[in-house]
Amino acid sequence: MNAEDGGHRKYIMVQLAEKTDEKSDSYRSGFKNICEIGQERIRKASKKILEDNKENIDIGNLDIGFRVFKLDDSNMTNVFYSVDDYSQDLLSNLESNIKSDRNDLDLLFGCLLEWGLPLSLPYNSEVIEGCTVHNYNNGDLVACFNENIPDSVIKYIAKQQPLRAVFRDSSFANSPSKINVGEIFKSLASDTRVKVI
Repeated sequence: MNAEDGGHRKYIMVQLAEKTDEKSDSYRSGFKNICEIGQERIRKASKKILEDNKENIDIGNLDIGFRVFKLDDSNMTNVFYSVDDYSQDLLSNLESNIKSDRNDLDLLFGCLLEWGLPLSLPYNSEVIEGCTVHNYNNGDLVACFNENIPDSVIKYIAKQQPLRAVFRDSSFANSPSKINVGEIFKSLASDTRVKVI
């Protein structure tokens, strides 16, 4: 419909990850659940829309992309223990407050949800001095989750003057480095809300 009338409709599709029957053609084709079938159908429909409308629409401005999200629990580790549960061995588990199986995009989209930002806006990332800097909707939120981020990368982010900037606790070598980040943003982007997860 958007291709026909130039509209900007968006939609959210929800599907349980129901397993495909092992005797089905879908399973033999490599689709282990209905979600995977849905993703492939969307890809094929997008390709067909492009093929059928080459002359009628501005292909460069047509958004045929989609994002797939999976419901999960928090990115943060559970650090609430009763006094009896504490032991010397537990200290190594408290080195990071983020679950070990989470990646940058998990953290980024977790922050978007926490701040109430729509999940459908444009996003890009770039590597600056070996650190991946994520930019969501041209500065609504800029994040870097690398460890020991150099001040030059912090300054690069601050000069963009994003509305929000997010780092992880291990992004800083020590407490003075973390305090220095606040000072960098005060001088280069005083209106940016800085958060450390």
